[in-house]
Amino acid sequence: MRNRLYPPRGGALEDTVSLTPIGVRPPDDRRQKITTASLRELKLRREPITCLTAYDYATARLVDEAGIDIVLVGDSLAQAMLGYENTLSVTVDEMLHHVKAVRRGVRHALLVADMPYGSYQIDPNDALRNAARFVKEGGAEVVKIEGGEKRAELIHRLADAEIPVAGHIGLTPQSVNVMGGYKVQGKNLSGIEQLMRDAVALERAGVACLYLEGIPREVAAMITAEVSTPTIGIGAGPECDGQVLVFHDIMNLTFGPPAKFVRRYGDAASLITNAVLAFHDDVKSHRYPSDEESYHLPKDTKAGLDTVLARKQAMRR
Repeated sequence: MRNRLYPPRGGALEDTVSLTPIGVRPPDDRRQKITTASLRELKLRREPITCLTAYDYATARLVDEAGIDIVLVGDSLAQAMLGYENTLSVTVDEMLHHVKAVRRGVRHALLVADMPYGSYQIDPNDALRNAARFVKEGGAEVVKIEGGEKRAELIHRLADAEIPVAGHIGLTPQSVNVMGGYKVQGKNLSGIEQLMRDAVALERAGVACLYLEGIPREVAAMITAEVSTPTIGIGAGPECDGQVLVFHDIMNLTFGPPAKFVRRYGDAASLITNAVLAFHDDVKSHRYPSDEESYHLPKDTKAGLDTVLARKQAMRR
């Protein structure tokens, strides 16, 4: 039986509200599952690594089926999905809610989940428990934490618990209050030296990959050449082993001016607005729903009802 958006008028399928299968995937395209080992192989082959954020099932499926290597459930969902001012307010439970949804939509990509502010900075034991929740409950394959050499000991502990970790240095949004805003890092010699120490320390701690955010292109190139760990850049220039952007940024679904490094590849905001306006206008002008978009009684029932109504009308005369 073919799936139809609207059954034929008066047909046997009139009582079927939806024939659209939920969660059914297209045939497997034979792509191999991306793993932490895959990332290192991509770096060795000098094949660029692609990464996008996703925060829900539908977006995760679309991103995964498009062939993206890493799907990141970033704490940027605080602003993109929940309307917070910055990433500091989002909680572990809020993050887990979205990680679980994304997990159900991802088949091929490596699933990385951000650990939010406060979930790993305060107590190492709490950090271990929270990381385990992201893996056990959320289905994440890697957890991401911000900070450089000061996180090395924690990363060792997580590795001992069989939890892969992605590092994140440079502009670290969870440190926005310390940094005094979202500012490019590593613009002087001492800053460059610190970033190099951070990168080497995280590599030695065993991170699966290293996110470089908001640093000069030249510095990111030095780090990428220095470490064997794959580097994923965001506002760090083209020499990184891979690139990540926020899905909502590339689709114009944010409500502020984009950062310098953001390239918009689509305009979902206009698409959604136009669709909503068209629906609004069609309802107000009685153009939706049409007769073809309505369900109908079976012919025999309709004939019987018409007879009853005709008798009632005759009795009123």
